[in-house]
Amino acid sequence: MSGALQAVFQNQRSFGPPPPGAIGSAYQGGFYAGQIGVAGVATHYLIVAPVSSGESASKQYKNANTAVPGADSVIDGPQNTADMVADGNSTVYPAAHFCNDASIGGFTDWYMPAKNELEICYYNLKPTTTANNTSSGTNTNAVPSRGSNYTAGTPAQTSAAAFKDTGVEDFAAAFYWSSTETSASFAWRQDFNDGFQNDYFKVSSRRVRCVRRLAI
Repeated sequence: MSGALQAVFQNQRSFGPPPPGAIGSAYQGGFYAGQIGVAGVATHYLIVAPVSSGESASKQYKNANTAVPGADSVIDGPQNTADMVADGNSTVYPAAHFCNDASIGGFTDWYMPAKNELEICYYNLKPTTTANNTSSGTNTNAVPSRGSNYTAGTPAQTSAAAFKDTGVEDFAAAFYWSSTETSASFAWRQDFNDGFQNDYFKVSSRRVRCVRRLAI
């Protein structure tokens, strides 16, 4: 890259938001939850919404165990959410609309996290000291990419005080929906007590926490 082009690139970057601080620190309308990417190369910062305005304790993925056109990505939560919103109203897709309709911290681009985005929230912001379920955890969109499941002790409880169990921003030790469909009847969810991941009936009511992301 020539000196002139490099200067232009640096000037363009200077107008963007500053890089985030530590995991769990306030950032861009919410809290920094880590990086997502492809093949271990980071593409976005992941931001989790405040619990007071960006979490619901009980939302159905869908009001029927029927297929969702297109909402099967394990990393593209914005597209999964858009597919659900386009397919039906908030009665049909309560969890997706809850996030899509959120306006928090001056931002309106919140969405329902895809499977691998939700997993990064667990890995970096695990609220409990419970041993992990070792049948879950592989995530090729994590940074660095993880090709194996959790161990009993990794990930450990987060070091971010606000996200530890009983902290003001903590995830509940319970299942959260992702936006990733696995079949006509089922979608992925993750337990924030021990990290267990499985697919479950869409009509079941579970927690949902909104996120947004910012290109790096």
